[in-house]
Amino acid sequence: MRKIDLNNFRVATSETVRDINCRIVLNLVRKHQPISRADLTRHSGLQRSTVSAITEQLLGNRWLREGALGQLPRGRKPTFLHLNEDRAGIVGISLRPTITHLALANLEGRFLAEDSLPTPATPEEFVKQVSQRIRSFTKERPHMAYEGIGVSLPGRADLPGQRFVFAPNLAWKLEDLKARLERATNLPVDLENAANACALSEFWFGGHTEQVRNLVAVTVSEGIGVGLILNGQLVRGAAGLAGEFGHVALTEEGPICSCGNQGCWEVYASNSAALRYYAEAKASPRNKSAHHKKQAELANFEHLLQLAGQGDASALEALDRMANFLGQGLAMLVSGFAPEVIVVVGEVTRMWDRVGPVVSAVVKQRSFTHATTRIMPCGLAPQPRLRGIIAMVLQKHFGAPTIA
Repeated sequence: MRKIDLNNFRVATSETVRDINCRIVLNLVRKHQPISRADLTRHSGLQRSTVSAITEQLLGNRWLREGALGQLPRGRKPTFLHLNEDRAGIVGISLRPTITHLALANLEGRFLAEDSLPTPATPEEFVKQVSQRIRSFTKERPHMAYEGIGVSLPGRADLPGQRFVFAPNLAWKLEDLKARLERATNLPVDLENAANACALSEFWFGGHTEQVRNLVAVTVSEGIGVGLILNGQLVRGAAGLAGEFGHVALTEEGPICSCGNQGCWEVYASNSAALRYYAEAKASPRNKSAHHKKQAELANFEHLLQLAGQGDASALEALDRMANFLGQGLAMLVSGFAPEVIVVVGEVTRMWDRVGPVVSAVVKQRSFTHATTRIMPCGLAPQPRLRGIIAMVLQKHFGAPTIA
């Protein structure tokens, strides 16, 4: 049940009903295309005249296009409807501490162009370089209308002001990135946390059944982020800061986290933690040679995964410790939210054959609620942060409208 906020509401009007029905039709076309008007009537339960009026409106606004004629044994041949892929372009930006990825996508979320760059040291240089690449995207496709830009952040932006308020793994001062990008590109900009973007990516493009209404995405990289979709709604909290379980302390004493706290989940279960475990193993009394010390200094997480794949004992030990602590945090999420699915996103999933069983065993040992949560690695679709931030922009047209 969703309570009506009597301090902040909009009454339903005939325009509200038309908007909801229009979005239903748009989503049905997206799911079943190519589809005839008769099949839209059957799937939606709307009157044939209502479906006809809505499709004519969507054709007139270029959201839909007509395709081939269908074949029937008798009577008028139906004209199939499709989404008009060229109607709108969405630019997605995945900002991470070391690298930034960009993509231009169409209405179906399909990437039309991609680019990447090392993340600049300052927000000023970031805006300059990113806006240049966005102009290249739009110049190559002048026929498209551009809906806007979505930015996936390694931190949190407050909902009212859309300003950075928490980004401990990004060495920038808290910034009004939205306003800077809008001035540079003349396009509307929306900011969203990377874990929330990954949750949206799984919810919109992950191939889960439509019965999945409670989904948690856990991003494992330099830190750990958590995106929550509960009862089909993205949970942001009062100011957009909900979900920072990576900065919940597992122990009262432990390594200092980048947020200033001590013993946070992410200092035990992130990529950075695994690198620390590897260095500690190489520095152990049994590995005191200069060769081993140099290996520890050179290790990055990509290199760690390569060594683990080659059977390196220290790398495998580091991954096992990381998996153990990852399972401890996931057990907290299973007990607290009991979602149908938890999706783990990150490079560590490439070793899921080894990491997954450790995670599952720890969750089973620490969670006593009998929740039947499936814990699984992210699917094969690349760039979940980009896909999710594009989904966030798309849901302005495809998602359910807020009426109260």
